[in-house]
Amino acid sequence: MGSKVKVGITHGDINGISYEVIIKTFQDNRIFDFCTPIIYGSPKVAAYHRKALNITNFTFNSIQSISDLHPKKANLINCLDDNIRVELGKPTQMAGESALISLEKAVDDLQAGKIDVLVTAPLNRETTESGPYNFSGHTRYLTEKFNSPEVLILMTSEIMKVGVVSGHVPLSEVGKYITEENILKKLHILNKTLIEDFAIRKPRIAVLGLNPHAGDSGIIGQEEIDIIIPTIEKANKEGILALGPFSADGFFGSDSFKKFDAILAMYHDQGIAPFKALNFDTGVNYTAGLPIIRTTPDHGTAYEIAGLDEASPSSFREAVYLACTLFKNRKQYKELTSNPLQSYDVSDN
Repeated sequence: MGSKVKVGITHGDINGISYEVIIKTFQDNRIFDFCTPIIYGSPKVAAYHRKALNITNFTFNSIQSISDLHPKKANLINCLDDNIRVELGKPTQMAGESALISLEKAVDDLQAGKIDVLVTAPLNRETTESGPYNFSGHTRYLTEKFNSPEVLILMTSEIMKVGVVSGHVPLSEVGKYITEENILKKLHILNKTLIEDFAIRKPRIAVLGLNPHAGDSGIIGQEEIDIIIPTIEKANKEGILALGPFSADGFFGSDSFKKFDAILAMYHDQGIAPFKALNFDTGVNYTAGLPIIRTTPDHGTAYEIAGLDEASPSSFREAVYLACTLFKNRKQYKELTSNPLQSYDVSDN
């Protein structure tokens, strides 16, 4: 069991499709050949979803702690009391609270080294930001927990990787995030993660412009001339192979994206809307820049199909695969760089 990755999984919103995609992913026993999953959840909630979906050929292995886990089964650690109530398709305070309890328990074990990676199932920000929780999303929570000064939302698939400079901010506020400092920080994180986590030796990064047609030489905005182009030039001097700025419509509309290892978009929808259009349900959201590996599927709670046996597990399954691959790549990179060949003085005495 030594080389298998211990994958900690939060159960997300219990009223959405999380349990469905988790169960469907681990119904295929072949996945246990390279990872051991540990779901932080509730046997009662799991049983409710199995009954709603009429799944009779799958059971979780209920355990009390990591020391009890079974290497060939989907293990489930109970984090909740028996008062928990599932209301399929509804945002409830109880669902929000249970999602955060699951996350806290998983992160505690991750910080203690009991699990290797974290895969988070979707939760509903509406039910976790309200009330006493003061929770503002997985990314910020993990950034604070692991004292990371800067992270990057990175959408990944087999055909592309897309990062964004300004993340989850209102469109009206995007402009103030488009600075040399911010773009350069994101380029450094992106370049580092491509080398260390994705095992790409000399990454090529495409940088998108902010304005339509990348400003059209200043006719449709000055940000490209004043900020983005000088930042790309500075990044090149600092050893990052960044090119651009490219006009987003032409870049995604042609096959230009296939010529790069990753793309840095200026704002959320500029990069993530075309990503989701081109990758259907196989995309994965990776939080680059953390000292730990965290992935999540690129879909939400999907209340409208909860309990209907219509949810595809593809994105969640890919999130598990990617977490394991990145963990092994990062480990290998550290081993290679921490043991450089010894140098000897061969000069004449």
